[in-house]
Amino acid sequence: MRFDAVCAVVSGGASGLGLAVTERVLARGGKVVVLDVQEEAGAALARRHASAVRFVATDVRDDEAVERALDESVRFFGHPPALAVSCAGILGAGRVLAREGPMPSARFRHVLEVNLLGTFHLARAAAARMSQAAPNEEGERGCLVFTASVAAFEGQIGQAAYSASKGGVASMTLPLAREFARAGVRVVTIAPGLFETPMMHGMPPEVQASLSAQVPFPSRLGRPAEYAALVESVVTNPMLNGCTLRLDGAIRLQPK
Repeated sequence: MRFDAVCAVVSGGASGLGLAVTERVLARGGKVVVLDVQEEAGAALARRHASAVRFVATDVRDDEAVERALDESVRFFGHPPALAVSCAGILGAGRVLAREGPMPSARFRHVLEVNLLGTFHLARAAAARMSQAAPNEEGERGCLVFTASVAAFEGQIGQAAYSASKGGVASMTLPLAREFARAGVRVVTIAPGLFETPMMHGMPPEVQASLSAQVPFPSRLGRPAEYAALVESVVTNPMLNGCTLRLDGAIRLQPK
């Protein structure tokens, strides 16, 4: 599938990795419907790119809200989206057995609802609409890109909820790819390592420097543009399907 002039839906598309994907699609002459809870940032993005960006304030935990946002994407593009990228997510760090007592189940559930259920909501809604699109010469109708994390495989102490949510994203990649194959829709997950995102920027500089030093090569935090570049590679390579790609500079997370 071609990436130039692609019509994409990006959840979490107003900041961090999602914003990098939005900007790359725009740079290639495409259009984007951005789903995000950050209304000010999303509205500003839409104002800057009035003809190419539509912002829809969306909480991905709400399946009906995601459905409405995908309906809006069809109206905006005039046809179903060819690409849907799930970048909406939260960290939700915390020990299960903390000093103040066991982690409340509601906190664990909240992380799963945003990261895992939110990804599923977008996948379901986007694939349903993609399946109605005209196929290209290879029979492809669309591509879904999920965002997991290296924490799905080497979760650290305090990442039980986050790792469970991202592990779930990685685990549903293959069964969805197998199911959606008959519709010509591919599914690929990217598992980033340590990246320069708003969550990372909230940490003290010395912590960021320490984390950067743990990356074998290049010994730095990943750049959101590098994540977006891999999204483009996934879109343009039809043999990438049903897999989880690590984008991590060879880091393997330690217990803490």
